[in-house]
Amino acid sequence: MAPRIARIERTTKETRIELELNLDGSNHCQIDTGTGFFDHMLAHLARHGLFDLQLNARGDLHVDAHHTVEDVGICLGNALAQALGSKKGIIRFGAAVVPMEDSLAQVAVDLCGRPCCIYNVKYRSGKIGDFDVELVEEFMRAFANNTLMNLHINVPYGTNNHHTAEAIFKALGRALAKAVRIDERIKDVPSTKGTL
Repeated sequence: MAPRIARIERTTKETRIELELNLDGSNHCQIDTGTGFFDHMLAHLARHGLFDLQLNARGDLHVDAHHTVEDVGICLGNALAQALGSKKGIIRFGAAVVPMEDSLAQVAVDLCGRPCCIYNVKYRSGKIGDFDVELVEEFMRAFANNTLMNLHINVPYGTNNHHTAEAIFKALGRALAKAVRIDERIKDVPSTKGTL
């Protein structure tokens, strides 16, 4: 099997991002976005997704973290789509339910080639430290749209904002680890249409 690796570079007037994603690596990550909480969440995504992720992002954090978070979502989505290639032999679907103390996150993905993001999450306040909680949804939407995947996120309960966000990123990693896995019984793409 050819290595499933993607390298993305993106420069705008708002951000500069360099990213390398390996779907079949040794589960090593090195992440620096200039936003500590976001780095922490992306590390959970990579760790539980069993990916190698090298990411360096510099954005206009003097404005806020919005452009950095959204553009990382765009780049990570592009990288995942590129690394998947033809999607031949992948499981395609993945789901995970992850508890984090008081919070429970339910995440399901379909690497179907059609973007859709459903995000049913409520937070107790608008911040986690100095990180705007609305940026979690911004990241997820950009990631789903650029991967061209269905992404459904539900948190039925949770009282601590940090726990809620962490459960989401861990569950997303676990769901993607299942969806990108190769099954030798699948000889082509897992679709009756013959394409994804």
